[in-house]
Amino acid sequence: MRSGIIVIVLAVVAVVGYLSVYVVNPTQQALVLRFGQITEAPKTEPGLYFKIPFVQNVVYLDKRILNLNMPPLEPISSDKKRLIVDAFARYRISDPVLFYQRVQNVLTANRRLSTLLQSSLRSEVGRTSFVALVRDDRSGVMENIRRDVSANAEELGIEVIDVKIRRADLPDANSQAIYARMQTERQREATEIRAQGEEQSRRIRSRADRDATVIEAEANRDAEIIRGDGDAERNRIFAEAFGADPEFFAFYRSMQAYEAGLQSGDTSLVLSPDSSFFRFFKDPTGVNAPAGSGDDGGTGISTRSPSLAAQ
Repeated sequence: MRSGIIVIVLAVVAVVGYLSVYVVNPTQQALVLRFGQITEAPKTEPGLYFKIPFVQNVVYLDKRILNLNMPPLEPISSDKKRLIVDAFARYRISDPVLFYQRVQNVLTANRRLSTLLQSSLRSEVGRTSFVALVRDDRSGVMENIRRDVSANAEELGIEVIDVKIRRADLPDANSQAIYARMQTERQREATEIRAQGEEQSRRIRSRADRDATVIEAEANRDAEIIRGDGDAERNRIFAEAFGADPEFFAFYRSMQAYEAGLQSGDTSLVLSPDSSFFRFFKDPTGVNAPAGSGDDGGTGISTRSPSLAAQ
């Protein structure tokens, strides 16, 4: 009888001892409740703790970062385009006491956060254009949504870590119309750019042709000036040579006439052997010229003028 009582007492002590302790894991934080009221500071460090059995109970809350997935929404952007937006959020319980008092568990918290996130997302997308959301300022839009949701979630003891938009697209029917319009706009821009390039090309060619004409005219002018200067210089040299030695000049001019007149070709000359044209053949000095040869030595070149026109 006595041993049975001892066994019962030991069993009761063991049960009471088991119910008096609780363990907090590294991924958890615990709240100790007494008749539904929080009586102690939350236990956020892992370890073994004690409580009053049958009077106090323990509620465990997750200390890790939690995910909140949302169903796709169809908000309207600022440029009146209906979009399909798929977003999610990550959060953690920053104030266990406030969290338990306001929402008590994660399921209720997810429903409250989902409502806040949907409202903030619709509002922010309504202030943003489709291009900015998809390409230009997507990160800025997500940060604005995070700040807005985080400000409201603080009242629930929740800290919103991040808000991400997985996808932001047009519905399939709208996408085809948008793509067709974008293609038409790109073709119009390409045609306009080609027209501008062709106009610029014609302008460049016209300027190049004008510059080439001016350069060629100036070159011809300079060439004529140089040629005229050369002719004048040649006449001056001939005149000086004629003045220095008229006899040598007559001989030189006769040699030029022989070179020009006695070349092979189809031209035939009918001359008398006694012609003054051949006077340097009979006499190298040209002194014994045939009668009637005149003072030009029979070359047709006047000895009184430096002109070369009668070559």
